[in-house]
Amino acid sequence: MKTKLTLSRLPELLTICKLDTRHKIPDWAIQGEFWAITRTADELSIVCSQSNAPQEVVQEPDWRGLKVEGPLDFSLTGILAGLAAPLAKAGISIFAISTFDTDYLLVKANELAQATLVLQAAGHRILDD
Repeated sequence: MKTKLTLSRLPELLTICKLDTRHKIPDWAIQGEFWAITRTADELSIVCSQSNAPQEVVQEPDWRGLKVEGPLDFSLTGILAGLAAPLAKAGISIFAISTFDTDYLLVKANELAQATLVLQAAGHRILDD
């Protein structure tokens, strides 16, 4: 039996920004309720409140977040797959972020309602805002 999860919607409209890997983490990136930063040899990626990101920054705007209510045990397997598979089947793209305690899925804001329906049809519970 597949794990049925409970998710909640994050309230902020988010954007995904790309900066040069040598760029210092800007102050605007760490404002708001939710932000995530990943630096690799190739880039500095920032997920943050869309209202905080400057227009001149390379970004993919208009994302909404879904939080998997946790904490999730590290021994659990297939959590992201169980969420991503039905969304992929419905043609809904995701951007996934994992933390120590849980996972987050970002979907385009205009697909949030459809993503909610798809995840509910797959047996997951979405908490009301």
